[in-house]
Amino acid sequence: MKELETPKAIELLNQIMEFELAGVVRYTHYSLMVIGPNRIPIVDFFKAQATESLLHAQEAGEIITGLEGHPSQRIATIEETNKHSVLDLLRESLNHEQKALSLYKDLLDVVENASIYLEEFSRTKIGQEEMHTLEIKKMLRDFS
Repeated sequence: MKELETPKAIELLNQIMEFELAGVVRYTHYSLMVIGPNRIPIVDFFKAQATESLLHAQEAGEIITGLEGHPSQRIATIEETNKHSVLDLLRESLNHEQKALSLYKDLLDVVENASIYLEEFSRTKIGQEEMHTLEIKKMLRDFS
């Protein structure tokens, strides 16, 4: 087993925390902007995404403090396109989920064979983000 690069792991966990907190804002905003006949299930979907993003941010923060790091108080930049059709919101969601997936894969690269707990945390989040990506892609098929 290799030694954990704790500073690098904390740095990535802080990036994840900032990105997940941005997801809370992003998905809450999306849930408010949805209009049309499919509003109710899509609003529920975005609210669930916001709740899950908050949970992921909290989990990352707990790990950071467990590693004797300091959780960031920032959130990642949120681009506002002012496009609020369901199609646009779903496309932006897909981009967001793919970026989250990339961050968790970066974390896995740092912690693999150094910490079973952090490796499992990373793999679990990768699986969840991949599932979200698949779900959004299914939702987007209705627009093709």
